[in-house]
Amino acid sequence: MSERHDDLFWRDRHEPITESDAFLREIVEQAELPPLLVALAAATGETAGLTPELRPPLTPVNTVGHPHGGMTAEQQASARELAYEGLRRLRDQQITTVDTLPDDTVTELLDYLTDGRRAWADSLKHELDLAADKGGAPDWHFAELAGGRPFDVLIVGSGVAGIAAGHRFSQAGVPFTMIDAADGLAGTWRKNRYPGVRLDTPTFGYSYSFAQRTDWPHQFAQGGEIEDYLLTVAERAGLSDRIEFGTRLVSATWQEDADAWEVVTRTADGDRTRLFHAVISAVGQLDLPNIPDFEGLEHFRGVTMHSQEWDPSVDWRGKRVAVIGTGASAYQIVPAIYADVASLTVFQRSAPWMLPAPTYHAPMSETFDWLARKVPHFGQWFRLWVTVQGIPGRFHTVRAEEGWSGAPLSVSPINQAVRDELIGRLAEQFEGRPDLLEIAIPSYPPGAKRMLRDNGVWAQALRAPHTTVVTSGIEAFTEHGIRTADGVEHELDVVILATGFKPSDYLDAIDVVGRDGVELHEFWKGDARAYNGITVPGFPNFFMQYGPNVGGVVAGSLHFMLERAAEYALEAVRELLTRGVASLDVTPEALDRFVEWVDRENQQMAWGQPYVSSWYQNGAGRVSQVWPYTNAEYWEITERIDPQDYTFR
Repeated sequence: MSERHDDLFWRDRHEPITESDAFLREIVEQAELPPLLVALAAATGETAGLTPELRPPLTPVNTVGHPHGGMTAEQQASARELAYEGLRRLRDQQITTVDTLPDDTVTELLDYLTDGRRAWADSLKHELDLAADKGGAPDWHFAELAGGRPFDVLIVGSGVAGIAAGHRFSQAGVPFTMIDAADGLAGTWRKNRYPGVRLDTPTFGYSYSFAQRTDWPHQFAQGGEIEDYLLTVAERAGLSDRIEFGTRLVSATWQEDADAWEVVTRTADGDRTRLFHAVISAVGQLDLPNIPDFEGLEHFRGVTMHSQEWDPSVDWRGKRVAVIGTGASAYQIVPAIYADVASLTVFQRSAPWMLPAPTYHAPMSETFDWLARKVPHFGQWFRLWVTVQGIPGRFHTVRAEEGWSGAPLSVSPINQAVRDELIGRLAEQFEGRPDLLEIAIPSYPPGAKRMLRDNGVWAQALRAPHTTVVTSGIEAFTEHGIRTADGVEHELDVVILATGFKPSDYLDAIDVVGRDGVELHEFWKGDARAYNGITVPGFPNFFMQYGPNVGGVVAGSLHFMLERAAEYALEAVRELLTRGVASLDVTPEALDRFVEWVDRENQQMAWGQPYVSSWYQNGAGRVSQVWPYTNAEYWEITERIDPQDYTFR
């Protein structure tokens, strides 16, 4: 690792290039050009070839991403020649390492990758190992500011969010305790072990800025690969032995006289009460399984299990299996099991939209592997390139046009074009099966709900002769199966509940009592709100990661949002120490301003239309899950603690 470069996976040296000119020609024919060009420019110091005429235009993506960011054939030809010469120079001069780049070089390289979008630069530097002002790691240490003052922090959860918080607080030397109700770390990637589990976002967009692994096996990582990654990150960050496993947070009550949270935790040995000066909630959103209250469920003699509570001892092979739901987990489970069951019944309430992803189950290419080994920090530049493309994402496809005549099936001309394209793909996949095509076309706009990744395996599974798709509502469970509203009883041995989670029920199993005895859920009244998705008025020194309204669905990066929330909380601690005060509490006015800003934009999106219903909305009908802006805007609002938005005591 390298503390200087803030990367637990930092490599000082790469393998030397020894291959022939002909081999290098083959490499550049198959490589993604923009990240290769900037990697070579960084390694050689030659940036003159990255002219404005050669910049990738970042053509807006409707469904399938454009190779090389939409570069024209002429641009690609020039870029390949430039890349070829760069690879030859690496080989001939035996360049195998690159150190921190000068600021003007970083600016040139980012200008090239972003086609001159300077507004994105600061948020991108947060992800760039070679930038001198990378900006994620703290530039201060607790011992220097605290002056012997005690300040203990509780971090709740050791999944993706908790690890980010633990690492940043550890870097600053802030005393903390990390707890997790599970018996091991990795959060959702430890819990979800169902067949077929994997990312539905590209792997290189799903990693920490401070742990940039480059030797990923798959383009969309399998669940076990993500779990292994998190275990490795925690070990390299020195967190593995600092976590209290099997420890559940029962309650946290603010004690004004102590300027601290009185925290009750529970283990198999009983309850324990402790005081902490700040609490970081890193429990995640997709953690509480949503199990509908099916009538007669207790009478079913077969096996039922939620996708997150998969029982590996259950032998489903050769059995009559049902999957309830057609969301993200069902989309992975159904293709993974259908060939090995006696019969498969899929209960569908609404059909999912699926974006074409032909490489969904594909390994990383040999070309990529070679470049990651041979070109200094190519993997990091490729990750940054994925981040660049994810900033605008597909926002343009989901913005609603006022008065659009295609509603409620689409929200704009572009959204309708996306709908038509995806329907055309479905028509090809279900050719000869008009019965399946009819029920495979969603009755809501593309992007209004979570979109899945499609490489044809879903349609293949549904077309199997022993698969039945049922759209009639579930009336009740019986001893031998499920009876639907049309009167049919479906005899079953195993029922898999792919019914999702309760993402809007933040901290549902925990009592959080703030100032004046106000409980957090009473304050929210079913409408979870937090300033920047992090702080709540009346709950001083309480910080949330992946709180309300910070989930990206058509753009952005989960890890970026989580890291920024952790860094914001850490900056808040620094503010307390510097000011010599005990607590900070966000003002109601700041929260109202933030919520109004977020709501206004969400109402312009497909998921915010009055005729759309999805898990993006909470019980109050408000879109409480989705971040409707870019990473760049989130960087701006979390860059510092604004004293005007807080009261200090």
